[in-house]
Amino acid sequence: MDFLGLCTDLYELTMAQSYLENNKKGKAVFSLFVRDLPEKRNFLVCCGLETLLEYLSRFRFGDKELAYLKSLNIFSSSFLDFLKEYEFKGNLYAVPEGRVVFQNEPLVQIEGSLPEVQILETLVINTIHFQTLIASKAVRSYLVAKGKSLVDFGFRRSHELQAGIYAARASYIAGFAGTSNLEAGRRFKIPVFGTVAHSYIMVFDKEEEAFEAFARSFPRNAVFLLDTYDTLSAAKKAVQLAKKGVSLVGVRLDSGDIAKLSKQVRSILDSAGLKKVKIIVSGGVDEYSIKEWLSKNCPIDAFGVGTKFITSADAPYLDIAYKLVEYDGKPKVKTSPGKATFPYKRQIYRYYREGVMHRDEVVPYTTRNKGETLIKEILKEGSLSVKMPSLKEIRETLMKDLEKLPPSLKGLKKESYEVIIK
Repeated sequence: MDFLGLCTDLYELTMAQSYLENNKKGKAVFSLFVRDLPEKRNFLVCCGLETLLEYLSRFRFGDKELAYLKSLNIFSSSFLDFLKEYEFKGNLYAVPEGRVVFQNEPLVQIEGSLPEVQILETLVINTIHFQTLIASKAVRSYLVAKGKSLVDFGFRRSHELQAGIYAARASYIAGFAGTSNLEAGRRFKIPVFGTVAHSYIMVFDKEEEAFEAFARSFPRNAVFLLDTYDTLSAAKKAVQLAKKGVSLVGVRLDSGDIAKLSKQVRSILDSAGLKKVKIIVSGGVDEYSIKEWLSKNCPIDAFGVGTKFITSADAPYLDIAYKLVEYDGKPKVKTSPGKATFPYKRQIYRYYREGVMHRDEVVPYTTRNKGETLIKEILKEGSLSVKMPSLKEIRETLMKDLEKLPPSLKGLKKESYEVIIK
């Protein structure tokens, strides 16, 4: 088994050693939250908790990790002995994956001895930040697509392989129909989709030969890529093949004036009686282009969403923090301008008006209010205290939250939601 103990920053370990040397081993609570939402986000989608739990189970220091740390000539032998025995045995509280959340709401809270939970900072931020970022981007395309099918096409442009795999997971939670990413399909049981690239078309002497060859190999998945040369000419060739009995499930447009071409291709297909043949659009697709095309009544049936989604191009990071909020039963507060924190472990209460989210209140954990509680105890003394949901159940959780989301927050225009901190 690979251990993840070195998946942290140096200062986490230097602090931990100093804590131990100064007898700072009392119970601490750290809270992970997003200070302010990006300008182009009205809400966030909690994502990455299952991955974090898996990482926590592997956050250990084996011989290889300890040998490296010893080679730095920084750490004491007693501290290295502490790390050798390290295993997270604390408590973890979190908003379940798939829930809609907002600014200054604790997504994850970790409770344990101060050295034990301090060194988890980097791991917790990294894991929750990325999947929450991507799910929050992907759901915007889902909302504007209004029932049109979405497929993750972004793997090749992701920031490294693991990023692409977990982005596929996040996008599926956010309503995508599936992914082109085979490892994500295997690992998370997500439906996979894909046909051909332009290179496939170019290998054949004639475009129609490429279409016919692919349809012969994969008749149930015969989607013809039309824009290698001339899109309208290719559409007409696809029609002629279909009239000869060649399988034709759909066509894909990857470039050009999509609004104009989609209507022209639809007309060519319909005129030949091929009204069931789908039009799929890829290439630079995001929520803004989807909204624009659908507002122009473009006859598009599905979208391959790639680069801009998988890099969260319009908001590539969240202002996320993991801060000490309680130590030895005492409140701990950071008062820096623009970076103030709120003390104590906390609960989120959500209130509805006629079935629609109205406001959230973030209060000390022991406070009892009448609203819906969002934060659940996930780990107690290092062990699961709840049954973890399947990916399908997480997706269904989000769909239910989206039904209760104020209509103003579902659009692309910046709107606010009230979060009261008490």
